[in-house]
Amino acid sequence: MKNAIEISNLTKKYDKFELGRIDLKIPSGVIVGLIGENGAGKTTLIKSILNIINIDSGNIKIFDKDYKVDESVIKEDIGVVLDNMFFPEILYVKDINHIMKGVYKNWDSDIYFNYLKDFDIPLNKQIKTLSKGMRKKLEIVTALSHKPKLLILDEPTSGLDPVVRNEVLDIFLKFISDEEHTILLSTHITSDLEHIADSIIFIDKGKVVLDDIRDEIMENYGILKCDDKYFASIDKKDIISYKKNKYDYEILVKDISKISKKYKEAVIDKITLEELMVLMIKGEK
Repeated sequence: MKNAIEISNLTKKYDKFELGRIDLKIPSGVIVGLIGENGAGKTTLIKSILNIINIDSGNIKIFDKDYKVDESVIKEDIGVVLDNMFFPEILYVKDINHIMKGVYKNWDSDIYFNYLKDFDIPLNKQIKTLSKGMRKKLEIVTALSHKPKLLILDEPTSGLDPVVRNEVLDIFLKFISDEEHTILLSTHITSDLEHIADSIIFIDKGKVVLDDIRDEIMENYGILKCDDKYFASIDKKDIISYKKNKYDYEILVKDISKISKKYKEAVIDKITLEELMVLMIKGEK
């Protein structure tokens, strides 16, 4: 399978933070969820991929092309939604169409206006008068309207109500349905990823701590709950991390079919991505 994004030996150092070394391969035709707490390195990784910041070392290829060499070609194939609105607020919604026609060769006005209609975004309003949710929808519409092959999205559903969020997620699923389009989606709304992501990349303190297929994560990881006495009997090799509550322990374990046979009396619950993230970051080792 062809890779949409290929990263090798990527590093980026700041005074108090270091990203890397990062090695990742994101195949075409999938939705990849990028998770981690604030400051973990998600936005730095995205900006590195987009050549917005200069990396210290490593190689990044998009559709087998080096962004630094073929930027004018690659930008046509990438739709981007970053966390902060990038349009001047004085513009009217209809102005975006005129501007983007001069930026992207593949810009499609019909697609743009159809999305505006579907999302109930008014043409004749200034961007500064739009709500946060409406602005986010406008960013997504703009990213989709030049027919990119790859969407790179940083918090694309932030500020959207549940109904609109579901509409947006449906659009993302439709976007990758031909198995030729790809989405890299960074979000704190991990429940969205449980519905649409094919795989998950989890970054903590600048390092990739998990890169796996979503279904395998949800099936293999679990939370073993037990009291103090039972906790003392558990083999420490079976504990990834744990949290001590007032009345019990919550223990992050892997390979729950094996663990459930080994600890037959224990209760092992299925895990959510949010619980996994919290226990891996905040849990005791």
